[in-house]
Amino acid sequence: MSRVTETIRAAEANGRGVLVGYLPAGFPSVDETVEALVALAEGGADIIELGIPYSDPVMDGLVIQQATNRALENGFRVRNVFDIIRAVTARVDAPILVMTYWNPVVQYGIERFAADLAAAGGAGLITPDLIPDEATEWIAASDAHGLDRVFLAAPSSTDERLQATVRLSRGFVYAVSTMGITGAREDLDAAARTLVDRLRAVGAETVCVGVGISTAEQVRDVCGYADGAIVGSLLVKTLDSDGVDGVRSVTQSLVTGTQHLKP
Repeated sequence: MSRVTETIRAAEANGRGVLVGYLPAGFPSVDETVEALVALAEGGADIIELGIPYSDPVMDGLVIQQATNRALENGFRVRNVFDIIRAVTARVDAPILVMTYWNPVVQYGIERFAADLAAAGGAGLITPDLIPDEATEWIAASDAHGLDRVFLAAPSSTDERLQATVRLSRGFVYAVSTMGITGAREDLDAAARTLVDRLRAVGAETVCVGVGISTAEQVRDVCGYADGAIVGSLLVKTLDSDGVDGVRSVTQSLVTGTQHLKP
């Protein structure tokens, strides 16, 4: 069983869902990213999602776009992500999934990236723009290095695509809560619950929901029907405005929503 799945199952055994917290690498700086991720884990996040800044982030909303642009302007390079992972995993136990668009991995070298990620202590990848049909090389590399691969499922996905996504994902399936880009929303689309039901129907055992989640109440709602909630934009905005201590405090608040005590 993957480290991510083990984390989800351990939370489930305690009657709760998981909180997956996202922050971009190199924002505001590499050193501050390390401290913020440690604070995220110490605040109660079960799984860390570490984003690689990219110049064409088609899925990201304005908050994350601005943060990743600042990281790139400050000189962030893909190789820095492995230094961050090593530093964080030396201090906390939360598994780290790297969220990356596919082009940086291809440019770095798929096999080399997988080997360096595993050596640094990373758990796997979330790949928003890589579909299972086109992931042959990544599937082989992730199998060779024992890495999780989290593919995305959207409300618009066909049943056939959902089946392939479930079959080839490892760790969890990332259910996109709404059609659109990331960013906090007051109300989550009802499409999220329907999508999770569809994923369960084709065999998904672990599903986390992301895009638009920004309150403990929304985390609680999502954890009532999924295995976990993914929060990004709120944490990025908090890091920018209130620093590392703010990230820890907001995470502690969000975690209260995971205590749903499923029957």
